[in-house]
Amino acid sequence: MRGFVYILASRRGTLCTGCTDDLRRRVFEHRNGIHSRFASKYGCHRLAWLEECPTIQIAFAREQQIKGWTRARNLSLIRQQNFEHRDLAEGWVSCEPSLAPAQRWNRPPVTQF
Repeated sequence: MRGFVYILASRRGTLCTGCTDDLRRRVFEHRNGIHSRFASKYGCHRLAWLEECPTIQIAFAREQQIKGWTRARNLSLIRQQNFEHRDLAEGWVSCEPSLAPAQRWNRPPVTQF
């Protein structure tokens, strides 16, 4: 199963790095405060950078690598792919995913407080 590594950004410049096997669903979750305390707290809703990996295990290893980098190196990575700092997910995450996260992962939904 393929995986994706991504960096979300807030309007103020906060960065949030993650990995997933379903990028559309995960960006939707970040934008709606589902399973994402950090992104919700800091307003990281714009997809600034992404990389597709052959497996989710490789994506996870790449995520850990990127999280160990300095902010300057992360910004350089974003600029290489997205010089204008556009939202790469603009227009394609406005609809809900086909399965709710609880259904997809076969576990009960998390209660939001």
